[in-house]
Amino acid sequence: MAAYATLKEQGTMPNNFSYRQVEDAAFRAVLVKRVFDLLFASLVLIFLLSWLVPLIALLIKLDSKGPVFFKQLRTGKDGLPFYCFKFRSMRMSNDADHKQASRGDSRITRLGAILRKTSLDELPQFINVLRGEMSVVGPRPHMLKHTEDYARVIDNFMVRHAVMPGITGLAQVAGHRGETKELTAMTKRVNADIFYIKNWSFLLDVKIVLLTVKQAVKGSENAF
Repeated sequence: MAAYATLKEQGTMPNNFSYRQVEDAAFRAVLVKRVFDLLFASLVLIFLLSWLVPLIALLIKLDSKGPVFFKQLRTGKDGLPFYCFKFRSMRMSNDADHKQASRGDSRITRLGAILRKTSLDELPQFINVLRGEMSVVGPRPHMLKHTEDYARVIDNFMVRHAVMPGITGLAQVAGHRGETKELTAMTKRVNADIFYIKNWSFLLDVKIVLLTVKQAVKGSENAF
């Protein structure tokens, strides 16, 4: 009710717009997004992952020692941790939970470089979507250590956790992906995430998905 009152005071809501209408509109938005997530993830699972997972799994095993999948605790909605799934693209190491991948990173395998460049390493996250831990589109989830560190130095950093994290997001298609050596790089990513949350629409999600596919086909210079 406090949020509704604030909006009304700021003149951003008509006087006859009730708090129940605000709740109903928010519920419908979440429902539409979740239905889209389930439908899209199911189609990807049936028509893509059903044959691509065995193929990539075989190639990973032939390329390097270690498991096919890599799972890592990351920060989800409301700041709750969850295990985020990826195809393993690096050699096993003890610094995976606090060190970002960088250009020319010696941990990245030969196959892993291709998987990361095309974002194919992210495909197992459709399992996270079906489990209700992620959305197709939303702020990218960070390692717990990075969430802890950046929350201390970037204003409103935790606002991005008001929604479920996504496989792709506005920040990624806008070019704010990859390593964040400087604080300004992460700040730009956070600002894009907050803009997305404030301006969400179904059409915006569709546009981001299409741009992501285009980016994956072309390859991103910030993907390494």
